[in-house]
Amino acid sequence: MSWKFDKAHSSVEFSVRHMMISKVRGRFEDFEVSVDFDESNPANTTIEATIDVASINTREPQRDGHLKSPDFFDAATYPTMTFKSSRVEKVDANHAKLIGDLTIQNVTKPVTLDVEYVGKAKNPFTGSETVGFTANGKISRKEWGMTWNQALETGGIMVGDEVTIHLEVELVKESESVAEAAAV
Repeated sequence: MSWKFDKAHSSVEFSVRHMMISKVRGRFEDFEVSVDFDESNPANTTIEATIDVASINTREPQRDGHLKSPDFFDAATYPTMTFKSSRVEKVDANHAKLIGDLTIQNVTKPVTLDVEYVGKAKNPFTGSETVGFTANGKISRKEWGMTWNQALETGGIMVGDEVTIHLEVELVKESESVAEAAAV
């Protein structure tokens, strides 16, 4: 049986320090993920994701517009960012390291996400088996060429360099007949 990514119950979120005193949180609303989850041997799992940069949402349209501009993501020139896993390192029964390449603005750098297997449940409405994962990591936005900033009168800077990534992922087990039909 294969597993299908459940976009309706998954999210791609981030946070970054603002004015050195608080964190701004945001999310990307439009993304596609392909997962080949090997339940019996999680180290064989592979993941590929494409995120629509213009779907950024920080609940502030003016800030979102700035983030889409050449100062940050340059969404007009680079409409997507991608992640492709290279390996999974099992830490224990419920934790792993997901290592892969993150590409933003044609700059590709390795990233490591700490993954937690949250559990498995049977959906009471569909009867399908579902598994859940949480993944967290940190990157330096400067490594991808996003260096815009503003000095503050009180000292410090407007936007922090460290970006925290937070993912919630659900996968739904497809029945054998669905998986076989998709393979044809």
